[in-house]
Amino acid sequence: MPDLDVVNLCIIAGGTLAIPILAFLASFLLWPSALIKVYYWYWRRTLGLQVGYADCGGYRFCYSYRGKPGMRPSILMLHGFSAHKDTWLTVVKYLPKHLHIMCVDMPGHEGTTRTNIDDYSIQGQVKRIHQFVETIRLNRKQFHLVGTGMGGNVAGVYAACYPSEICSMTLICPDGQSTKFDNHVQDLEHSNYTLNIPLIPTTPEEMEDMFKLCSHVRFKIPQQILQGLVDVREPHNTFYQEVFMEIVGEKSRYALQDHLHLITTPLQVIWGKQDQVVDVSGAAVIAETLPECRVDLLENCGHSVVMERPSRTARLILEFIILQQNARSGTKKAT
Repeated sequence: MPDLDVVNLCIIAGGTLAIPILAFLASFLLWPSALIKVYYWYWRRTLGLQVGYADCGGYRFCYSYRGKPGMRPSILMLHGFSAHKDTWLTVVKYLPKHLHIMCVDMPGHEGTTRTNIDDYSIQGQVKRIHQFVETIRLNRKQFHLVGTGMGGNVAGVYAACYPSEICSMTLICPDGQSTKFDNHVQDLEHSNYTLNIPLIPTTPEEMEDMFKLCSHVRFKIPQQILQGLVDVREPHNTFYQEVFMEIVGEKSRYALQDHLHLITTPLQVIWGKQDQVVDVSGAAVIAETLPECRVDLLENCGHSVVMERPSRTARLILEFIILQQNARSGTKKAT
């Protein structure tokens, strides 16, 4: 009888373990998009991030946050085109837990309100982000602003428009300038084949091509996960096309470049040398106008800096924040 009890116990234990394993395999094979959402939820939870909402006049912003305002400046992070707040998880992982960090879904993206009448030009997005900052009262104290790609464009224009709110800023491969990629952008703007925009994939094969375009490092991603990523993005592709045409249009195409001379905030630029989306020559364009800015060019890295070099990116951002804070402290002591 004891032997039989042991066998039964093993069967029960095996069955208990089999259930989550089978559930995982079923999700992986049949519902990869659901698995991706669970993955982000679990990662946020592991890193201690919470999701919050800020409502203002019928408009809702969705954001994740960790920590509380303290000695170091708060950090507000703006993601790129067609991405979401969880883009920053790879970088947040390497930032000290005592820092106050906020990652907001850009206008119309993920959990932030999307309307047909909203202005998704760079200037329109800047106004919305300022609305978010005021709603959560982040500007009670100067904060550090970080933006990548489209978010970098928005961050730069934001700093030009609201200089008193920003103590320092990091732009990662920002668009909004005249670079070698600009000719390709103009071709897309005047093309009727907007469905072929490489940053808006509609099949697993196109998703893989997008990763190859955005990343110098080659990630081997299973077909099921690629399909899941397509499934997650597919319902939003019409919106992404609208936003894309707005940010490459005449009003926004050179928004950052047109506002560079108005930026007085200490600036750090991080760029992947092998960026195929926004050419690294953009770093020289910024440095020419703002010669005191700090430029960090990363070897063997493409446009997706936060995915390819998360640890290095976090370290560079933190070093720059501390450097600027020490410089301000030294100035105060001197006076």
